[in-house]
Parts: sequence; structure tokens; C-alpha cells
Amino acid sequence: METINLTGHFLIAMPKMADMRFSRTLTYICEHNEQGALGVIVNRPIEMKMAELFSQIGTSLNSSDRAEQPLYFGGPVETERGFVLHQPLGHWQSTLAVNGGLGLTTSKDILDAIGQGLGPDKLMVTLGYAGWGAGQLESELAQNSWLSVAAEAEVIFDLPAEERLEAAMHLLGFDFINLAEDAGHA
Repeated sequence: METINLTGHFLIAMPKMADMRFSRTLTYICEHNEQGALGVIVNRPIEMKMAELFSQIGTSLNSSDRAEQPLYFGGPVETERGFVLHQPLGHWQSTLAVNGGLGLTTSKDILDAIGQGLGPDKLMVTLGYAGWGAGQLESELAQNSWLSVAAEAEVIFDLPAEERLEAAMHLLGFDFINLAEDAGHA
């Protein structure tokens, strides 16, 4: 199978996605190499808000703007663990650097900084992530489960969650509504 690297790309779930956890999702790929891929779903907010998260971890949140910011279902793997997708990259204890100055951080020091108003300018917090083993994502792409397009940070950080999937489709040049329910092979 041909080697591809989708780091810094969006995955757009096709309408016939069999796994309902990924139905109508937009996933940002943070790492993709020969060992597999890791990403976070960026358009599936959950009921929990930042204020509740900070209360649960025993950290103060001194920003009323951030208090009502929703957390997101990032994917079905490690759903009890928080992942902060952010820009700029910064210097945190456990950060995976992604394209375009974005980072994915899992260490608590970033949450402490956010609580004090010193965190990254743009961020979203997910619970869990999406992961694929070696060759698994490539196989799913070959089965027409996903479309991919180079990501733009503005789609993640500047648009409401409900507009992100459609915005990513526009990066490809068409509307989600125009996708056929059944995909064919040439």
C-alpha cells in the first residue's frame, strides 16, 4: 500500500460511515506515520464545560470567557484523558508538535496556565482521541470511509462546532449535502 502522511489534514467522515462514533465527524490528524495515526474529532462538543473540568482537576479557572467553553468528544480512545489542541505551539511538558504551529498537549501544565490566563491564544480541549494502527487508516481511505483535505486552523478555532464539517468540505470545493450515500470504485 502506498505510504501517505496526513499529519495536519482533516478527515471528513463519509455519509455511509459504519462506525456511528464517527458519523458526520471532522477529525484533525495530529500524527500519521508508518506506525499508525492519531487525531482528535473537532466538531463534537459534549455537555461538559471548561469550568467543570477545572473544578474536577482542582485547578482554578480565572477566565469567565473560557469557563463556558465546551469540551469535545475527541474520539473513542482514552476518553477519560484530556487533550488540548492549541495554537501557538508553546513550551509544555508533553506536546506533540503538528503542522502550522499547532500542538496537542496532554500535560497538566497547560491547564494550569490556561487557568491563570497564560495559556495559548487558541485552544480546544477534547476527552479522548481517535487512533489507527499501522495501515488501518490507509485501508479505511481505500474503502471510501473518509475524505481528506489539508486543514486550516481557522476552521478549528474560529468557527462554531456545527459549521466546521461544512467548512472543511468547502476546502475541497463542494458541499457535504452533495456527497452520495454510496461510493463507487473506478
